[in-house]
Amino acid sequence: MIKVLSVPLGEDLTEFTQILWRYEVPHRVVELEHSQEIWVAAGVEPAQIVTLYEKCRRGESLEGFVLAIPRAVGQANLLSQVKQAWMSGLLIASSVLLTFLISFGDNLEWLRLFTIADIVQKDGGLYSSGLEGTLQSFEIWRLITPIFLHFSELHIAFNALWIWIVGSRIEIYQGRVTLCLLILFSGVISNIAQYHDAGPMFGGLSGVVFAFLGYAWLWDKTQSAHRIGLPQSIMGFLIFWLVLGYAGVLEALQLGAIANTAHLVGLLAGLAFIPFGKLLVTRR
Repeated sequence: MIKVLSVPLGEDLTEFTQILWRYEVPHRVVELEHSQEIWVAAGVEPAQIVTLYEKCRRGESLEGFVLAIPRAVGQANLLSQVKQAWMSGLLIASSVLLTFLISFGDNLEWLRLFTIADIVQKDGGLYSSGLEGTLQSFEIWRLITPIFLHFSELHIAFNALWIWIVGSRIEIYQGRVTLCLLILFSGVISNIAQYHDAGPMFGGLSGVVFAFLGYAWLWDKTQSAHRIGLPQSIMGFLIFWLVLGYAGVLEALQLGAIANTAHLVGLLAGLAFIPFGKLLVTRR
């Protein structure tokens, strides 16, 4: 990568980095003691980035502005992103693997190994050992494994997309430890909350997705360093989705059973994780 700009440390680059993402420009913001440097992939014309920055700074319209990005640069950026965010990729791959292993919920023998509490088929019905049984048998993995289980193609596709969009940014900009602890924290809390609300037959990364989005929103709103770069309007989307879920609109659209409690608790967990994130980023 090559350095194209150096700006004061206090300057908010959120809007400009969002524009760079919109133009699919591979870039990175490096924070120094008294300044911020904007680096872009080799092959991107630096003069174009400077012009784009000046237009953005003056508040000029970008309509008709064309930024030429060589195709090879975009391909190299994708490969680089995959290498830097392999933990996010592993989370998605694990979810896909376990989802197919349980045949989207049809294979009870595999499904019962990963639900938050063991499920037994007896006398024509399904019975659960309950959360108490999970703790008494020391099957602690069950507290997190429901996040890997999905029950429809749309379910896994939606969650995987958001995990990659947001999780990869958290992993690249704030580190793998922050990402993993946020997954564990939000996954366990949202799973337990959903269990108490609806029993053990649930799954999905949705609680973690809401935690990622809530964390990214509040971090960028309150912190100037290691910004994640999502639009602040994302919170409006989250609230809107929660309202649709609790109002029953999503189920009426045949999107399946919606884990509303996991969504809400996941969002709150993401917001609550900010102090831990600050501590982890400081110690990197």
